[in-house]
Amino acid sequence: MKSSVYTINPLEDPRWKEFLDWHPDSSVFHTQGWLKSLKATYQYEPIAFTTSAPAAELRNAIVFCKVQSWLTGRRLVSLPFSDHCEPLVENQDELSDLLRNIEEFRKRDNLKYVELRPVLAGFSGQSGFKETEAYMLHQLDLRPDLDDLLRSFHKDCVQRKIRKAEREGLDYETGRSEAQLQKLYGLLKLTRRRHNVPPQPIEWFRNLLTFAGEAARIHIASKDGLPAAGILTLSHGRKVVYKYGGSNVRMNNLGGMPLLFWKSIQEARMSGAEEFDFGRSDTDNPGLIAFKDHWATRRLTLTYWRCQQDKASAATSMWKTSLPKRTFASLPAVMQACIGRHIYRHIG
Repeated sequence: MKSSVYTINPLEDPRWKEFLDWHPDSSVFHTQGWLKSLKATYQYEPIAFTTSAPAAELRNAIVFCKVQSWLTGRRLVSLPFSDHCEPLVENQDELSDLLRNIEEFRKRDNLKYVELRPVLAGFSGQSGFKETEAYMLHQLDLRPDLDDLLRSFHKDCVQRKIRKAEREGLDYETGRSEAQLQKLYGLLKLTRRRHNVPPQPIEWFRNLLTFAGEAARIHIASKDGLPAAGILTLSHGRKVVYKYGGSNVRMNNLGGMPLLFWKSIQEARMSGAEEFDFGRSDTDNPGLIAFKDHWATRRLTLTYWRCQQDKASAATSMWKTSLPKRTFASLPAVMQACIGRHIYRHIG
């Protein structure tokens, strides 16, 4: 029998936080802090679908953001700028009921497509959804003790570089201050420019630090007062996610990035976390994939799925990949940052 499906606003529903604390597949990307940051920066409105009645305990949900863009179309995405976002269901029947209703919602609102980014396998063939993109996802089990973890890392590509950073006397700091944000953002701009894409607006990172609270942490490695590498991690429950990172390429030989990951892993392990998520990697980036392989991680294939209009174009993917690189490669850094401030809300 088909179940009734309800829509809720996870920023206003008082059941949402308790539901995420209970559900084993919830991640930082489901949290109100992440959703508030998306809304404050890009004006994305969150909406969740559930078979739980308004007066009942919340037992399942699939959360989306409404992206309304004149450039790339109106759509539901679960979730913009999130590496993954698992449908929080207990069984396949719940999932099928929710997806049928979501497809009806798409048709009723004449949306270009609905996109899901699940981690767990077994999603294919659900209610008209088809595979669109695939990435690599790396996860590290933090339950072994720290000495065993360190010994499990690649001797040359990780252990030796950590020791090099320690010999070089790199300074390490972690926190959430504006000064640390400015250091991180400077490194992110350098990295994005090397990749010929504009940086996301600094307001996005500032909003993350505000709304995610202590779940968001900046980690910086410096040499003689000059930032060499920086990363931003997010935590929820017993999981820590590496989300953003940047470096000064002229200082990469100092081992700043391996040191930051090792420090973050140590802090996550000591806080009681059981998993460190190294984030997604493009399948055509073998260097990044190899770097993450060297940390004794489990490698998964992360598949994105869409249910879309018959004539839905690949415009969104084009804006995410080839077009920005061609357009922005020759622009000065100041102009890249200005365009990034305006373009990202269209490509979430």
